[in-house]
Amino acid sequence: MRINMGISMFKQLAISTLLISGHLLSTHAMAATEEQSSTSDPSPMQESHLPLQELRNFTEIFDRIRNSYVEPVDDKTLLQYAIDGMLSNLDPHSDYLLPEDFSELQEHTTGKFGGLGIEVGIEEGLIKVVSPIDDTPAEKAGIKAGDFIVSLDGEPVREMSLTNAIDKMRGEPGTDIELSIRRQGESELLEFVLTRAEIKVASVRGEELGDGIGYLRITQFQDKSGVELIEAITKLQNNAAEQAEQLNGLVLDLRNNPGGVLDAAVEVSDAFLNSGLIVYTEGRISDSDFRYSATETTIAKDIPLIVLINGGSASASEIVAGALQDHKRAVVVGTKSFGKGSVQSVLPIAGNKAIKLTTARYFTPKGRSIQAQGIQPDVFVEQSEVTAYEQSYYKESDLPGHLSNGADEVETEEDHQVSDDLLSKDFQLYQAYTLLKGWNVFQHHYQPTSALKNNDSMQEKTSTH
Repeated sequence: MRINMGISMFKQLAISTLLISGHLLSTHAMAATEEQSSTSDPSPMQESHLPLQELRNFTEIFDRIRNSYVEPVDDKTLLQYAIDGMLSNLDPHSDYLLPEDFSELQEHTTGKFGGLGIEVGIEEGLIKVVSPIDDTPAEKAGIKAGDFIVSLDGEPVREMSLTNAIDKMRGEPGTDIELSIRRQGESELLEFVLTRAEIKVASVRGEELGDGIGYLRITQFQDKSGVELIEAITKLQNNAAEQAEQLNGLVLDLRNNPGGVLDAAVEVSDAFLNSGLIVYTEGRISDSDFRYSATETTIAKDIPLIVLINGGSASASEIVAGALQDHKRAVVVGTKSFGKGSVQSVLPIAGNKAIKLTTARYFTPKGRSIQAQGIQPDVFVEQSEVTAYEQSYYKESDLPGHLSNGADEVETEEDHQVSDDLLSKDFQLYQAYTLLKGWNVFQHHYQPTSALKNNDSMQEKTSTH
């Protein structure tokens, strides 16, 4: 049995663990693996001997802590600390899962959980905000991607593990917590008081930007994100048809999207591709090798597409952006993505516990590893405010006694001001919209020289006959 859960390079404030692709190995599969190992030739790893001196050191340190530490610590707790340390020192995403962790993980992939609505990771001993989730207490309070959480209710986070920090930030909806934030460009710490709430994340939303261009926002990849995306595109197509128009382009916004369910990323990519590889993974064991390809059923294979990414776009977001970029299906706009290209598997152990272990790396269709590299945009655009430059000109029609143009003089000046509220506040989105609008104008007005010559030739032949 394999369960594809979430992808993430961080922990959710409301949960204690996330996955890029949770490959939950069944007891049967594990038994089969053990049986195969016992009957096959021993690998170099199996032949190696345990480091006896290090084991002696471990037992001695364990005994000294148990007997000499300032406060008594039971053996079970010490062993759990040892396991935590062993996994956390491998990479930022391997972890020890207690029974409640998996339940919380399942809640997260359905898009409903309690917390503040911040995707976080750990960097320099501090909790780093990867991205605030749309329409949550964190986003409404002004928490930004790249912020560092320095303290929680006055307690420094440097003295906490990531799990303990997450547990402290969780709580009953309606209760408050104070966060001290270090933000680049600010000389002093910023203080925020956030009220915990039940977070219900809308995975996909769509709206019209004008000129036949649609906007699709995916906040994170959940179980139903693929279905929700298709519904949003269908609605935009139907709205355009009602106005006797067609969709001239789509903007797929994956900024500050921390990832989620791997299968959802494949489904979203498949909505724009009708053939070819989407993503593949490679690891040390065969169970960690997977290949995902597009199907012929594609709702938007010919609609011009721009994908928006930034430093908060990770994992599943990078899978989608990388696949569409490799297939030259979309133009990727924005800034470099986060760079999480590793796969975590959930391996059950006794006592209803499990370990979340990094078992593979994933690659784009052209074999690019995203791990610690990220996706480079085709068009680099930093975020800033859209500011119109006001300047008036004195025109011919303003001159007293100006010459008529020979027809009825009707004011036909087109208003090019940015009126859409979304476009007026988001420079990266405005640039994507402008690119799509320019491409649409170019397609309708441009004719290659060869086509013009052919048209002239056809007219000459017609006149001769």
